Amino acid sequence: MKTLDPFDSNIHLLHKVLDLRARNQTVIASNIANAETPGYARREFQFEEALQTAVSNPTGTMLTTHANHFPMSSSNVSSISGNIIEIKDETGIGDKNGVSVDMEMIALSENELLYETVAQLLKKKLGMLKYAISEGK
Repeated sequence: MKTLDPFDSNIHLLHKVLDLRARNQTVIASNIANAETPGYARREFQFEEALQTAVSNPTGTMLTTHANHFPMSSSNVSSISGNIIEIKDETGIGDKNGVSVDMEMIALSENELLYETVAQLLKKKLGMLKYAISEGK
């Protein structure tokens, strides 16, 4: 019998998304800070695709075609860490710094908006849990 977990999978998912968004904020801020550094390669934090895969396959089970195959659970939300990739400047113009401050500010604003949205969802979820614990008072 499964024990009652007051923090359901949605709360765990929202917590993980907050962590990933905070890390993305750090990467974007680093790009902005190095906008004038010659030869700096713009960095991008990629995690959305792995998160999408984990959400669409919550059990994390993969099909096995033979009885001796190992069971796998690769799409567990808590195991997602994301990847930082470097994007080199390919234009060949100037100091080979590929950072556009305008584009980074847009990415920063988008990430901040998504972070705040997830924070509000988590606040609502925890508020509902508090309401249930206090028996509707």
